[in-house]
Amino acid sequence: MEVILRQAVESVGKPGDVVEVKAGYARNYLLPRGLAFLATEGNKKRIAMEKARLEAAENERIGAAQSVANRLEQVSLTFSARVGEEEKLFGSVTAADIVQQLHAQGFDIEKRQIDLHEPIKSLGVYKVPIKLHAEVKPEIRVWVIKQ
Repeated sequence: MEVILRQAVESVGKPGDVVEVKAGYARNYLLPRGLAFLATEGNKKRIAMEKARLEAAENERIGAAQSVANRLEQVSLTFSARVGEEEKLFGSVTAADIVQQLHAQGFDIEKRQIDLHEPIKSLGVYKVPIKLHAEVKPEIRVWVIKQ
């Protein structure tokens, strides 16, 4: 059975794709959940208009994320911390600390957008990526200095 996907379905396709699936899968899963339409001429026209609208909205989100990314790449954050032997910090610099300083500088970034795999525990300069969009990931410089 030929259907047009309205949403991304894992291992089947992306929105707007015309795919061939088993009739039972289409009748029992895709169509009742609104994930797909039957591939008729009217539905093909409707999904083409919907796809154009979604692409325009996606391009707008990418543009907004890119403008924020350009501002973020100019940012350099400095954290002063107490250190012990071998230049190890007594505490650590976490994603929450980075978000707090970014908020102070006027950026609306959430903690989950900071791509810091583990807290920073030693002195130095680090590049920390920020996930603004799937295609836009600027890096900010984080300086950790001795207090």
